[in-house]
Amino acid sequence: MTRRYWAAMAFAVFVAAISLSNWLITHVGIPTVPGGPHLTPVGFGLYAPSGVWAAAVSFPARDVTQRLGGRWLGVAAVVAGAAVSWRISDPHIAVASGVTYLCSEGADMAVYTPMQAGARTRSAGWFVAAVFISGCVAIVVDSVLFLHLAGIYSPEAVKGLILGKFWVILVAVPVTWALRKTRPLAVPVPEVVSA
Repeated sequence: MTRRYWAAMAFAVFVAAISLSNWLITHVGIPTVPGGPHLTPVGFGLYAPSGVWAAAVSFPARDVTQRLGGRWLGVAAVVAGAAVSWRISDPHIAVASGVTYLCSEGADMAVYTPMQAGARTRSAGWFVAAVFISGCVAIVVDSVLFLHLAGIYSPEAVKGLILGKFWVILVAVPVTWALRKTRPLAVPVPEVVSA
């Protein structure tokens, strides 16, 4: 399978994760108010908007998309995910999500991109570290900004959203460790990645 195939797969997972996160928050879980966001338990007595699980999947998917297809493919995935979300969820949530993903994309790139460059010159383990560390930075930025823009901010919601996303990031680490030596991820093409 070609690098383009894997980039397309990563793009599709990223778009699906964005779209699903917005659908979940408007349709699944415990409703906060009629027609409002839905919540789900994330552990330690905390709750988060139901889209937390799919949103967290988007962070490693974004990193793989950027590694295989470049930064602009990641931005295109955010735009596509927001457009799909507009159709399948509350438009207010879709806009808040789209803006948040674009800002979070910038924060992620600020951490992931330089670390990924280290992965090219050092070892494949740097790729895993880049996914984990950039994901941890992105979940904080993403959680605070999204809750503010969606109009559902509270300190408890921030804690719940960060915790829920962190669980998924922890699952992503062994997955990226397993993927790090696959041909498309192990041999990055600098001109594609830096585009």
